[in-house]
Amino acid sequence: MAEEKLQRLEIVTPQKKTYSQDIRFVVLPGTEGELGVLPEHAPLVSALKTGLARVHHEGKVLKIAVSGGFAEIRNNKVTVLANAAEREDQIDVERAQAAKERAEQRLSAGGQDIDVIRAEAALKRALNRLKAAGQ
Repeated sequence: MAEEKLQRLEIVTPQKKTYSQDIRFVVLPGTEGELGVLPEHAPLVSALKTGLARVHHEGKVLKIAVSGGFAEIRNNKVTVLANAAEREDQIDVERAQAAKERAEQRLSAGGQDIDVIRAEAALKRALNRLKAAGQ
């Protein structure tokens, strides 16, 4: 049987390396749609939006909540430079739920003092974290 080809995936934030492993397949949240990456993918640089990175390896799928950034693909290596990234097993669900509720309250309160774009971004991040955690 032929040996399965793998590629290195590294997800890095300004604070830490969130993930580093040889994997089979990853789906990233590109700004123009989802981006699936298999070994031997053509070189590419893509902007990322807030969404789920789904890592397929050894018959399992790991979800990682990614908040923006960039992905670089070359030489069987996928490097994700994200503003923030959390693995599904590291997400504090109560904290994410509280952030969602705060953002919803800010948006529903309205008024001139509310930065709507910032509140909507906070809501998207909180919902994404909850989605990654299976909530």
